[in-house]
Amino acid sequence: MSKFTPDTIDRVRSAADMVEIVSARTELKRQGARYQGLCPFHDERTPSFSVHPGEKLFHCFGCGVGGDLFDFVQETENIDFPEAVELLADRYGVEVVREKEDPEAEKRRRQRERLLELLGRAAAFYAATLSNSDEAGRQREYLASRGLGAEILEAFGVGYSPSAWDTLLLRGQQAGFSVQELDAVGLVQKGRDGGVYDRFRSRIMFPIRDSRGRTIGFGARATGEGQKPKYLNSAETDFFRKSEVLYGIDLARGPMAKAGRALVVEGYTDVLALHQAGLGETVGIMGTAITEQQLAGLSAVVDTVLLALDADAAGQKAMLRAQEVAAGRRLDLQVIPMPAGEDPAEIAAGKDGPERFTELLEGAVGLPEFHLDLILDRVDRDSPRSRDAALDEAAPVVAALSPGATREDLLRRLSDGLDLEPATVLARIETGPRPTDGPGPGEAGTPSARPPAGRQVLSQRERRERSMLVMCLARPEEGRPWLEKIEPRHLTSDLMVKTAVWLRGNLDSPTEGLDSQEDAVQRLVSAMVVRADPDMVGEGSIRRNFMELELAALEQEIGEAGEDQAEHRAELNRRRSELVEQVRRAEDTTVP
Repeated sequence: MSKFTPDTIDRVRSAADMVEIVSARTELKRQGARYQGLCPFHDERTPSFSVHPGEKLFHCFGCGVGGDLFDFVQETENIDFPEAVELLADRYGVEVVREKEDPEAEKRRRQRERLLELLGRAAAFYAATLSNSDEAGRQREYLASRGLGAEILEAFGVGYSPSAWDTLLLRGQQAGFSVQELDAVGLVQKGRDGGVYDRFRSRIMFPIRDSRGRTIGFGARATGEGQKPKYLNSAETDFFRKSEVLYGIDLARGPMAKAGRALVVEGYTDVLALHQAGLGETVGIMGTAITEQQLAGLSAVVDTVLLALDADAAGQKAMLRAQEVAAGRRLDLQVIPMPAGEDPAEIAAGKDGPERFTELLEGAVGLPEFHLDLILDRVDRDSPRSRDAALDEAAPVVAALSPGATREDLLRRLSDGLDLEPATVLARIETGPRPTDGPGPGEAGTPSARPPAGRQVLSQRERRERSMLVMCLARPEEGRPWLEKIEPRHLTSDLMVKTAVWLRGNLDSPTEGLDSQEDAVQRLVSAMVVRADPDMVGEGSIRRNFMELELAALEQEIGEAGEDQAEHRAELNRRRSELVEQVRRAEDTTVP
């Protein structure tokens, strides 16, 4: 992918509202020149997450994560840097300009943009047809009978494809698109006689959008008697794979982040009905199974996923499959027990619909509990063989849970349900798979979102080095001469040396041009800028901190001096004694 011009990135950075972006993920409160809140990247009760709106930076003092607004969008949206720039450019109306790129790469990018434009135009045409066409009157009545109002239909861009064989084919060609382009995105198809005709006819059209709200495909519901299949999806392309996308994700991401959960349903109308009922965190799968890619996208935003799939055998199988594909992810998977023969849209549209669905939500159970109930419902308690088979099936479910209240509760239920002694059940479970570190998939609790694995623990000297640089940033006029005195021997790593060198040359504007540095330097400088608070730098603090760095450097040199360097060691010890006395006389100050 081609690079954006530096001016494009700067204009996007200037236009974006950092507080608005972060507030979609966590509640922020102003604290002086900064904003503070609970970290959206790990579970905490005391706010340790800080945002610097002017510099467009964030940092968590609890888990260490930090960076600029592009880093924040990449982390929370689970996208790469170019996508983050494009997303923010779209949101804040900034024109994107790219540097000169390889002609073939530019051709592919422009073709992709053209195909996305074609799909967007088709979606707009279908939506206008549903609203204005006499032919779509019966479809409007059907949607109204499902309790779906005009506002929610408009929000999701629901439309109707006319019954004529070539309506979209002709309109697409009139707009300058070729038959090959229409075919590439699955809007037309070839007949047996070699002719081309519209793929979607006499169907209610549900545009499928990516997280940026761009139409990438369609789900089409049949409306005529005997029309097959009932649902017809767009052909898969480079940018549309139904196993990777969730219907409604563009509208659900914000509500999901605020609610801390995602509600997953099967049908398009289920998504619309629950959004209309106030459950904006709802998304839909296109099929009967949730995939690893879909769960990966959800885990980037939420900790808890609630499955409200059909109560039939296919729906139950899909929910159990979710437990398998979520393995290794810190997701709390729960099941909403759906009444047999009813779907979420029917419940939400019924009398007291929102209240009734809320009651079902409150009755959600963990996936292991749901799985155990399915096993116990099928067992023949009069048959020892059936009970043994049920125990064999249930043992891995319970064994996969870490020790705790949930495991103990399921042990008791399994023992009671099979009329077996608890010791017998426990002995069978202990011969099965052992739990892995951390909560198993679907285990109850509140798992934290992407906890910082292998988090670095800083030594006292390393913390003092960083505090020194932070204080120089907070009070640049006072800190500049001391920053000039810092030498590599005062610092414990190449990263700190590179950071000090960068700050020495960029103290007044430390983040300007920072993207030219390596990632580790960018992250460290960004974190330091967020921490830099002049009110936290007491009089004499910088001088005293520098003396501590000098003292640490001297002690290291003394330790490294060989036995044959007695004279040098004596000189180092003399200097150390003098410096210790100076430190003792120094006024106590507050160090951030």
